[in-house]
Amino acid sequence: MPVVDINIHHLPEDLFTNEKILGGFLNSAPRGFGEIASVITMESGKKQLILEKPKGYQNLNYVEGDYSAESKLTAMDEAGVDYGIMRVPVWQEWLGLETCRAVNDNAAKIVEESGGRLFSTACVPPWGGKENIYELERCLDMGAVGVQLACHYGQLYLDDEVFEPYLRVLNEKNVPVIVHHTPLPVEWRSVIDYTNLRREFGRIMDQGVAVGRELFSGMFDKFPNLKFIHTMFGGNWFANAALLTPHKPAKAEAMNRLDPTGGEKIKQYLNENIFFDMTHPHSWGKAQVEAAVEISGADHLLFGSSFPVFYSWMSQGVEFVKNEIDVTDEQRDLMLYGNAKRMFDLPI
Repeated sequence: MPVVDINIHHLPEDLFTNEKILGGFLNSAPRGFGEIASVITMESGKKQLILEKPKGYQNLNYVEGDYSAESKLTAMDEAGVDYGIMRVPVWQEWLGLETCRAVNDNAAKIVEESGGRLFSTACVPPWGGKENIYELERCLDMGAVGVQLACHYGQLYLDDEVFEPYLRVLNEKNVPVIVHHTPLPVEWRSVIDYTNLRREFGRIMDQGVAVGRELFSGMFDKFPNLKFIHTMFGGNWFANAALLTPHKPAKAEAMNRLDPTGGEKIKQYLNENIFFDMTHPHSWGKAQVEAAVEISGADHLLFGSSFPVFYSWMSQGVEFVKNEIDVTDEQRDLMLYGNAKRMFDLPI
């Protein structure tokens, strides 16, 4: 059974040696809003790119050498991953167009060098405008199989009207969209004090809020062709799907504290427009992943590892889905291979 990992992180291979590209990353982080980006040299001699918010609270760590084509292919061979789809980890929330072009050019180079095993997604500022659309089209012409978005930009989630010009183009072109979490949710102050709460649950909060806003906003009525693939099971959305789907009360109540309408529409969006990246599924646990398969459907789940946050996540994740969860062979094949091949029209 082939395996496709749709969550392999990509950064320019010369990020730490090309001053212009490194400056594009460092200077894009909005310091005025407390995003502190810096580079340090580790004891090993390797450089590390760090993002803090607020100062003293690390949310991202990128280590020199982890993002090369060689590192990716070697890890894939060791883990039993046949193909991978690359995306910029988190930083796409801020990157300007010039830096995005450099990121996309390097991704295309890695794809070419991978012998058909790696695929790219377009990293483009989401504000519409001719220059941004031209960059999207250039990426698609170079073979990008989809687009990547952050689940929010600054204070704005993707249901905000400011994104409509860009989403309209993606809708017309039927381009699948990978929606990655950001370093912290918009409302982040309650989770910063504890590392795991901040770096794991903060991302779950971010994704869950993003999916909920997309569903309740009705944005997919405007853009019915959009296919959003949210990382980290959409912030544990399978556990919330029934609770947050509006239900009509069985009898008349003195007052309606919840909106009882729209349940069928939300179910439709979940069926037609929202899909989930199983980011390092073994971390969630056997019962949880089996529940996600039962509730969301194996045809809505795609394997992802978040490589190279932990190298072992890729191999552990493959082993877990292949041998440790109780699902049918057909469901296993969809999650590890079939859904990615279908949704991204992969030539594999």
